[in-house]
Amino acid sequence: MSAGVGLNVRMGTNRLLLGAMPPTIRGSGFSLTPMVVAPVHAITPEREPDTERALALLLDAALEPIVDMVLLAREGAYEAHSHDGRVRFHRHDDGTYTIVDVEGADPLADQSVDRFAGLDAELDHRYPHRSANAYPHAFEQVAQLFDHLAAPDLCVIHSAAHNWEDQGGHRGEHGSLGVVQARAPFVVAGRGLRADGLVPRSARLVDVAPTVAELLGVAPHRDGHHLAGQDGVVRQDVLDVSAGRPRHVVGFLFDGTNPNVLYAMAQSGEAPNVARLIEMGTAYAHGAIAGLPTVTLANHTSILTGLLPGHHGILNNAWYDRRSGRQVITNSAATWPTAMEALTPGVESLHQAVHRTWPETFTASVNEPCDAGADYSTFDFFRRGEVPPIPTSPDGLPHSTERFVRPSKDYRWSTIVDHMAVDQATGIWSGNYRDTSYPHPRFMWVNFTLTDSAFHEGGPHSEIAEAAVRDCDARLGEVLAAVERAGVFDETAFVLVADHGMEENDPTVRGDWDVHLREAGLRFRDEGYSFLYLGEA
Repeated sequence: MSAGVGLNVRMGTNRLLLGAMPPTIRGSGFSLTPMVVAPVHAITPEREPDTERALALLLDAALEPIVDMVLLAREGAYEAHSHDGRVRFHRHDDGTYTIVDVEGADPLADQSVDRFAGLDAELDHRYPHRSANAYPHAFEQVAQLFDHLAAPDLCVIHSAAHNWEDQGGHRGEHGSLGVVQARAPFVVAGRGLRADGLVPRSARLVDVAPTVAELLGVAPHRDGHHLAGQDGVVRQDVLDVSAGRPRHVVGFLFDGTNPNVLYAMAQSGEAPNVARLIEMGTAYAHGAIAGLPTVTLANHTSILTGLLPGHHGILNNAWYDRRSGRQVITNSAATWPTAMEALTPGVESLHQAVHRTWPETFTASVNEPCDAGADYSTFDFFRRGEVPPIPTSPDGLPHSTERFVRPSKDYRWSTIVDHMAVDQATGIWSGNYRDTSYPHPRFMWVNFTLTDSAFHEGGPHSEIAEAAVRDCDARLGEVLAAVERAGVFDETAFVLVADHGMEENDPTVRGDWDVHLREAGLRFRDEGYSFLYLGEA
């Protein structure tokens, strides 16, 4: 099958930073013909034999239960291969995509954003096979990944059912293109925002920073973008600044939270502070779609820069830099303080964009690794060789579910960390924290980690996940109360998102494609449990 259909999907490529060629001008009428934009990293001729061997092995029937599809770029095009078929497509500099050819079933055919939206729909379709799954914004998702020199040769997308046994056999997983793993909650409320409640629409996580920037009134660049080279767009559908813009914005990130679960708990009264935000604002029922890979720090950075992972440079939780020959790990307690050193030069954070417009204003980044440009940052303590006041034990801490704090090491540690975040955020809003005076922040970002730990451990539909939402909701309420005590609640806008979704997996569907590849004698590196670098050791 061959097709030449231009798909009107925004490309989102950072053309200024990457230097993509402009459209060709042909004829006396100056007709603009869209040009194909080539991947920055693609399979080289010497890697072709290994590529074909790896594809044959990964798409072998033995791995069908755990491998959803394999992505790559070569010969100026992008490819997605599954056990049922493949698709090749081109990207153009006018923001469109053209399918070059399809063999068998197109793995990216269904890009709907509303599949499995709502808790009942998700529960009725656990572990969806790729033939029933959806992959929102799939062309853009694939293309952006190969816009970085350190992109992998092959990106392996695991199936919805796959349980990573070697990562502890967690019942909740994310990382793939599938809609449940990619879908994060997105709630906005307060001054300058519409109060439409839960609406049947979707957005993308890269839309968060441009929307916040426009809401605050950040001065745009010459190209009209609020952040350098942004992939995201301003969500005008939720803005209403007719009565004035907010003087402050406070953002919250509930790491790894499934929006179907969060919205259902808000509706049932189990998350009253989230419900308060939804009632006074707008929430996207179909969520905000994370960038590929749908993992933690890649999408924390996308939220706060408006760029996709292949453009801001935090490619994954771990990847391999061919030029230096070193492994880069950003998502660990040891590396979080310095993770932003891997940002692509020229990338601008929301903190930096705010300071570009108001140089003397104050911004704060609480428990958030993507803190470039923030005046106050939790991770500054570590960079200075200090340790913030972290409680030594969760005993006696408010808003902590003892039933899970005691037996679960991850729940216990995240409870301590998130309490510290509340202590810092509320202290700053009080005007004094650790004997230092602070003005009210123009922009504050607060990251809570407990939800990710609990949703991984028990899966998104477990009692431990529900307990984590209740605990985080109560901590959210503490920060809201601090803003109220500061007397600026009516002048403040609030944002609540997650960095990705979380999907329940099937504990009986286990396995590791690395074993299959190594037994066949293939030489490669597998970074972040999805990025394959062929010929490397």
